[in-house]
Amino acid sequence: MSDFKYVIIGGGMTADSAVSGIREHDGSGAIAVFTEEKDMPYNRPPLSKGLWKGDQLDSIWRNTGKQKVDFFAGTRIKSIDRSLKSVTVGDGKSYTYEKLLLATGGTPRKLPSGGEGVIYYRTVEDYRTLRAVVDTASDFVVVGGGFIGSEVAAALAMNGKNVTLIFPDNGIGARVYPKGLSAFLINYFSEKGVKVHAGESVVSIGKSDSGYAVETKSGKKFAADAVVAGVGIMPNDALAKASGLAVDNGIIVDAFLRTTDHAIYSAGDVANFYNRSLDIRMRVEHEDNANTMGKLAGLNMSGDPEPYNHQPFFYSDLFDLGYEAVGDLNAGVEVVEDWVEEYRKGVVYYLNENRVTGVLLWNTWGKLDDARKLIDAKKKHTADSLKRLISD
Repeated sequence: MSDFKYVIIGGGMTADSAVSGIREHDGSGAIAVFTEEKDMPYNRPPLSKGLWKGDQLDSIWRNTGKQKVDFFAGTRIKSIDRSLKSVTVGDGKSYTYEKLLLATGGTPRKLPSGGEGVIYYRTVEDYRTLRAVVDTASDFVVVGGGFIGSEVAAALAMNGKNVTLIFPDNGIGARVYPKGLSAFLINYFSEKGVKVHAGESVVSIGKSDSGYAVETKSGKKFAADAVVAGVGIMPNDALAKASGLAVDNGIIVDAFLRTTDHAIYSAGDVANFYNRSLDIRMRVEHEDNANTMGKLAGLNMSGDPEPYNHQPFFYSDLFDLGYEAVGDLNAGVEVVEDWVEEYRKGVVYYLNENRVTGVLLWNTWGKLDDARKLIDAKKKHTADSLKRLISD
């Protein structure tokens, strides 16, 4: 049995940030990182953004290996023994820990058919697969009108491909954007050459002589050289659950990112944490949360613990439009739209009982701190009081 002071399960941005946090307090304690991916940690956002705009693949890699880490790539953790403080890998070998971090991320939701032929876009290996197809093919079906689906559709269209975008909602990003903006994006994507089919659910994906045949519930049929899906993820919390840790839409953590076993921490996409500003528990599946929460988990594992009070943001690029957002964006609540140029530039506020709980900065940059302060203030607002409250 090999001994480590710190064991991290998961090899993404959260894990890399946790290593950095540990090393700020502890320059010599042995760290082991176990990941099922075969690659070293990398920045995930460029997979659907910069790498399709000319950035090189070498630009995404992080420097985890330079921080004195034993890295076990392509290795699955089979079980955790909390009484022995050990983890067991697939071949039966065990490793002990003093502190353990679960940074296991999420697994893509799957479509009802299509099998291995569908590219569920999440990892750098998925990027490699799609890039290889793009180099030889022209027709693509993208399933999903949310964060990943819309970005991948835009990326493929910007690379001169014929793209059909299919999703069950009435508009692109309908669960996040207000109705008018969501509807505008359908026309916007169409103007950019994307064939958008809203309100359509995919029921079958099969092989054809030329590639793939996709059929929707309404009976529409589409041919494609490749099918890409971005329909959300499910938290990888099965290992935590099997270990007897509290799980509810992810791994439950306290303010210091500790699970119900205080020798075990969790951070990133899989962690269900209490957001002090919003007074709710939530999971956040974006880069800023992975980096900030991962770093604090590492600091807390190796030094005096501090609470996680960060209000994480996320961002997206859609052709020549883009945004940053913070808080809880739910199109089902009261929304106040403050446009400088309708659907091209402005700020959207999400209110719960007249209190701002989310802010969408649409083509409005450098205002994240203002948005965070507005949410933290927890003051009552009206449409008039929000007019030009945040603007360039």
